[in-house]
Amino acid sequence: MTTTSQEELFRFLEDRFACAQACTETARACALRASLVDPDGTENQELVRRKGIMCAEVCDATCRVLSEQSQVDEDTIRVQVEWCRQVALESAHVFDRQPGAEQTAEACRACARACTDFLAVLL
Repeated sequence: MTTTSQEELFRFLEDRFACAQACTETARACALRASLVDPDGTENQELVRRKGIMCAEVCDATCRVLSEQSQVDEDTIRVQVEWCRQVALESAHVFDRQPGAEQTAEACRACARACTDFLAVLL
């Protein structure tokens, strides 16, 4: 991956970490809320919790792939970053519908923007 500077890679990894952290916190909060609220709200909160966990895991996996960049070809990196971008966008849409998850939705949108920017550097 010769076209990408170390600084760009580190900035991208920081963005992934921030998104993963926000998604993990939202997943925890949703799990707690789901155990405390009436049954009518549980299904939506379970969806938000699962999406938060999935987003955090994808962000974490993307960080691992990028940190091992010397062992991974550019096509693999591109696929991983695109997957991360898509999951972050989907998660942002889910979090937008969850009261109290506005900051996490924004973290996911920032993650998706960073993925888009990083993909442009790879081209």
